Amino acid sequence: MKNKIALSWSGGKDGCMALQSLVDQGYEVSCLLTTVPVEIGRTFGHGEKTEMIILQGKALNIPVHFIKCSFERYTDDFVQALLQVKEQYELTGIAFGDLYFDPHREWGEKVAESAEVESIYPLWMKQEESLQALEKFVQSGYEAVVIRVREDVLDESWLGRKVDSTFVKDIQETKSCPMGEAGEYHTFVYNGPLFSKRIHLKKGEIIPLETTKKLEFEAVLSS
Repeated sequence: MKNKIALSWSGGKDGCMALQSLVDQGYEVSCLLTTVPVEIGRTFGHGEKTEMIILQGKALNIPVHFIKCSFERYTDDFVQALLQVKEQYELTGIAFGDLYFDPHREWGEKVAESAEVESIYPLWMKQEESLQALEKFVQSGYEAVVIRVREDVLDESWLGRKVDSTFVKDIQETKSCPMGEAGEYHTFVYNGPLFSKRIHLKKGEIIPLETTKKLEFEAVLSS
């Protein structure tokens, strides 16, 4: 019997790599969990529109659960939502796509412990392995595009770029972690081996979000 788990989901390449790794290991990913702070009405971290995450869930054939939370009660709200889906899907664990940032792992382990489930980090690595991880993503068959950049590290010319071999080469010439682990850039995955349908993207406008810039897309699933 497969272990049923939830996956913390932002819609980007790290989460998708984690999903693929979990499936390869024999886990059953029963649902995707995405936080949406009420203060911004968008996904936490990536600042994505919820309808874009819904399209990913449909393309992956995995239910998406949005955690409506506040910055003040972020952890408590996450735990309460995790407890609800734990009961609904009979979950034994929750997975995260973090790579090497210890405070993120400590938070996830605390949340999992509070909900009495296992915390799983399928991508955990050393910081110096991040370039190799990016190269692995490019070779994985998944397709992703840059949707958000930190203005103090990358300018808006990076928005809309596909994460491919040219991207790997160019990102090494910047101060960014190759995988963007410190939030230097965020991505949106629109196709790949686990997708039953491709998400077709149509570029929209560039909008400012705090100290970052975000590229908005309109999207539809292939028929």
